[in-house]
Amino acid sequence: MKITSVNNDLVKETAKLQQRKYRDDSGLFLLEGDKCIEEALTFGIEIEKLFILEGYKKFLDVKNTELIETTEAVLSKISSTAAAPKTVGIAKQPKQLWKNDFKNILLLEGIKDAGNLGTIVRTSAAFGIDAIILYGDTVDLYNPKCVRSSVGNLWKVPVFEIKDFDVLKNRCNEYTPVGTLPKAENTVWLNDFIPSEKNLIMFGTESTGLSEKLKNYAQTNITIEMSKNVESLNLSMSVGIILHKFFVKKF
Repeated sequence: MKITSVNNDLVKETAKLQQRKYRDDSGLFLLEGDKCIEEALTFGIEIEKLFILEGYKKFLDVKNTELIETTEAVLSKISSTAAAPKTVGIAKQPKQLWKNDFKNILLLEGIKDAGNLGTIVRTSAAFGIDAIILYGDTVDLYNPKCVRSSVGNLWKVPVFEIKDFDVLKNRCNEYTPVGTLPKAENTVWLNDFIPSEKNLIMFGTESTGLSEKLKNYAQTNITIEMSKNVESLNLSMSVGIILHKFFVKKF
């Protein structure tokens, strides 16, 4: 198939996938660029359609996917990037299954920055986190910025959305809830912390931190040691430092 008009109905419907409402309603999302598409194919993500710049030879042998030769103008229309990639895919959001053998689970409460979330997914994959919970009102995992910033790691760690505290407690009742807080009387330094066998590692936003409900739920609270003349760290940086502690425990 070949599409050259930005006013084509399929192009218009594809562009809508830049919005969460249409991703939620359709169960689809966008893959922008070769790296995302290659990783998705490697992990068995079902790609329904691939828009490919006319004359570009990559992905022409992909099976069970409709290939659409198109123009740079169309790719710009359906992509969220400043410079249009040569390939954009429409993929199905994979179904994730909860497993009882998860050891370390990362919880992110109220995270709103898609770039931060993508970076944290990538970091979680690097440090062997078994699952991620998006708790409360969070940014969409399939936001194009999140997909891009995960740099092909989006499917290496299963991600679950949980809105309700009682559901969270029921799902994670075998885990030790670990809060991450600024230094206070009820926190221990990260260097002194000894992880349990199964942990729920909880992070709040940079602006407000963990909610009171999750602070009270935590059995242990940890703080990163750092210079006194720095008030705080970026969320994704904090996650990386703390997750490394859980990773090295395995060795």
